[in-house]
Amino acid sequence: MIETESIRYKLEQREIDNLSEFATKSRFSKGRKKPENECDLRTNFQRDRDRILHSKAFRRLKHKTQVFLSPFDDHFRTRLTHTLEVSQIGRTIARALDLNEDLVEAIALGHDLGHTPFGHCGEGVLNELVKGGFHHNIQSVRVVEVLEDLNLCQETIDGILTHTWGYTPKTPEAQVVQLADKIAYINHDIEDSIRAGIIVENDLPKDCIEYFSSVQSKRLNKMIHEIVSNSTNKPIVSMSEEAWHYTTKLRQWMFDNVYIDSPAKLEEKKARNVVKELFFLYKEMLEPICEESKIERIVTDYISGMTDRYAVMKFEENFIPKGLQTTAKDDYLFKLAKVID
Repeated sequence: MIETESIRYKLEQREIDNLSEFATKSRFSKGRKKPENECDLRTNFQRDRDRILHSKAFRRLKHKTQVFLSPFDDHFRTRLTHTLEVSQIGRTIARALDLNEDLVEAIALGHDLGHTPFGHCGEGVLNELVKGGFHHNIQSVRVVEVLEDLNLCQETIDGILTHTWGYTPKTPEAQVVQLADKIAYINHDIEDSIRAGIIVENDLPKDCIEYFSSVQSKRLNKMIHEIVSNSTNKPIVSMSEEAWHYTTKLRQWMFDNVYIDSPAKLEEKKARNVVKELFFLYKEMLEPICEESKIERIVTDYISGMTDRYAVMKFEENFIPKGLQTTAKDDYLFKLAKVID
């Protein structure tokens, strides 16, 4: 008989014995807001990963936009496939640097749970409408803390919050995810944009291609190597200065040529209208039955949790007129039964 109570302890001890001195060890986690009994088979960060993986918000990511709205081609990324690519890249970096791979995976899988339908287009609409603005990373934290009450460890929540630009992660694992998110979307959005015919390989900045390669797998591999070689045995995870220069230049080029005012964005005006109209509709619906101070929060949580197709369905249900629906009668069937021998 296996003594399961010792398995988690052995996993924790393995982290202490084998991981970098800078790695975040699960045995020394700052813990959860609500105390819980420990799992006998899994570390705290493994439990966080599993809770996120089994959440409803995670499942909805498969029908949320990454860049292209409702793509006709099954090979375009969705918010879910982006999340999985961030996780894979993050785990590769963490493994190479002897950091806590479980914590990286938990952060990566949870980092976009609060994203709106229609990607950053939907986020922009809510940011304009909501008092104090709307930011998907803050909403992701709200999803795990309030809406699904996953009671995650503080380190996981910090990583989810700080995955986006302008935040300073508290752990090297969160720093890994912040970088993995950037290099994942830069590379897969280039591939998707080429597939969509918006750009061709030769359009990419020549100096960036000379530095990284025009081949996606080689470009991604180079970026990952630049992080690993520049961060080994260091408390901070970062790219070399030269690699970061070309990475940010490539990112800016994507903003100028794909993310803003390109054929990929032709339907965004309609998508913005869907989110805007639903926002005002639901606010009006709640006014007779809910405290005014709570209405905006409720509507924001509801709409930000929608998938693209659910938002479109609710818009059609409420704003697109339908013809008169009548129940078909089968009288003629019975008339035929009387007439035909």
